[in-house]
Amino acid sequence: MVKGSMQYWPHRRARKRLPRLRNHSPSAEQLSNIIAFKAGMTHVMITDDSNSPSKNMEIMRPCTVLEIPKMEVYGIRAYGKDGITGYTTAKQEVLHKGTAQKINIKNVKTDESKLDSLKNNAKEFSKISALIVAYPKELNVEQNHPLRFESPIGGKTIQEQLDNAAKLLGKTIRISESFKNGEFVDVSSISIGKGWQGVIKRRNLSMHRRKATGKRRHSATLGSFGDHKVRWTVPQAGQMGFNYRTEHNKRILKMGAKEDVESINMSGGFKNYGPVRSDFVVIDGSVPGPAMRLVRIRKSIRERNAAGIKEPKISYIAK
Repeated sequence: MVKGSMQYWPHRRARKRLPRLRNHSPSAEQLSNIIAFKAGMTHVMITDDSNSPSKNMEIMRPCTVLEIPKMEVYGIRAYGKDGITGYTTAKQEVLHKGTAQKINIKNVKTDESKLDSLKNNAKEFSKISALIVAYPKELNVEQNHPLRFESPIGGKTIQEQLDNAAKLLGKTIRISESFKNGEFVDVSSISIGKGWQGVIKRRNLSMHRRKATGKRRHSATLGSFGDHKVRWTVPQAGQMGFNYRTEHNKRILKMGAKEDVESINMSGGFKNYGPVRSDFVVIDGSVPGPAMRLVRIRKSIRERNAAGIKEPKISYIAK
């Protein structure tokens, strides 16, 4: 019998360091998600504004500091649906010439007519996304190459999404333009990798008694006598950790610009990361992955913010 939740099966290694997102919130005002890098954890003293027994009392909460790299929108991608299969397909792209050339996209010829053609053919599209490039070179993450990712644009109609995308094309993105203090978000990252592990640690099995079979750290039988193969339900050794993980409804406690980094920087910098130098965001609780791990922040898809966004009252941040 397999112990633990089967929600995370199979236990396989993530293919890419950029977390994947399969859904996005339709209520996003501009961008539905951005990326950040995990700096480390600390704790804050905050006034409890929930309906818990400690309401209106000052409590201590652990939190995670994420550093935001410089990001620019270098293009717009319009998606449509195939009339036969119904699958979503990319229809047309519009790139910003100056930003695209900085990331070595050659032969870019962008004019206003391409953007106008998207707006004139808005009925053919089902989703509009922004193509974003991030520059982590200024951070302490040991990555010099630009990171490209995609973020759906918010809006009630396709025409409204195109108008929002046109305003962002070629401009620098700030986290304060898409998120607010006190807002609940979803964070996606890749957990800490632990390498090849046995079934005792990987699947939380109990060790056998001392005189069992001469082996104590194994899963005993691999199945019934008549089976011609080992079933997937049998616990076996393998890769542990470095898996995609998404945590829902994590509250934003504080956002700040690079001029305000001294308010959250630890003396001597964060462990295995160093000092924060750029824009930052403080998330309530923990975030999957070690320091320097790439994290994706997304608008909450479970509508936790429908009741209203309360700005947290922070009295102290440990440094």
